[in-house]
Amino acid sequence: MSTPTRRSLREQAASVGEPAGLPAGQVPSGSVRGARRGIGRVLADILLWVAAIAGVVCMVLVVLALTASITLIMFRTGSMSPTIPAGSVAVVQEVPASEIEVGDVVTVDRVGDLPVTHRVTSTSPGASDAERVITMRGDANAGDDPYPYTVQTVRVVLFSVPGIASAIVAMGNPYVLGALTIAATTLVVWAFWPRPADSRRRRTSEEPG
Repeated sequence: MSTPTRRSLREQAASVGEPAGLPAGQVPSGSVRGARRGIGRVLADILLWVAAIAGVVCMVLVVLALTASITLIMFRTGSMSPTIPAGSVAVVQEVPASEIEVGDVVTVDRVGDLPVTHRVTSTSPGASDAERVITMRGDANAGDDPYPYTVQTVRVVLFSVPGIASAIVAMGNPYVLGALTIAATTLVVWAFWPRPADSRRRRTSEEPG
C-alpha cells in the first residue's frame, strides 16, 4: 500500500469539493472566466506587438533621417492628385540638385513660405556647378508654377502613402500623446501583472510532494 503524500491529499480534497455534475450544456464559471482571461491576454499581446512595431518604425525613421537624410512630408492640398492625393504622407530624401531629372517629384524649400512639392518639367544649369534652375508643375495643375526655382539641393519623393497625414498630425497633439502614453502604460502593467492562477501554480510547483 502506498503512503499518501501531501500532494495526493490535496488532490483528494479538491475532488471532494468539486460538484458532482452540471446540467447538460452548462459551462463551469471558472472555465468562462479562464476563456475571457485568455482572450484578454491574446488582445494584449497583439496590442503590445503593434506598439513594439510602431516603436521600431520610429527608431528606423530617426536613424534614416540622421544617416540618409530621409524624412517625411505631408500633403495638405491636392495639387499632385491623382498621383499623390491630399492627406498623403511621402518619404523624401535630400539629394544634390545636380541629380534632378525631368519627371522627378521633388520638394523645394521657399524662403518665407511653405515648401512646394511638384513634378520637375525642366532643368538647366545655374550659376555654379552645384546649382540648378528648375521649373515644376503639379499633376493636377494646367500650367507650370509661376516662377522657376534656383536650388542646390532638393528632397526627392521616394514613395507616398495616402490617407495617413491626419493620423500623424494627431500624434503631435499633446492630449493625444498623453492619452496614448497612459493607455500604453496601462496595457504594459496589465499584461505583465502577476495573475492569481499563475501564483498558485508557482506555489504548487515549489511545494515538495
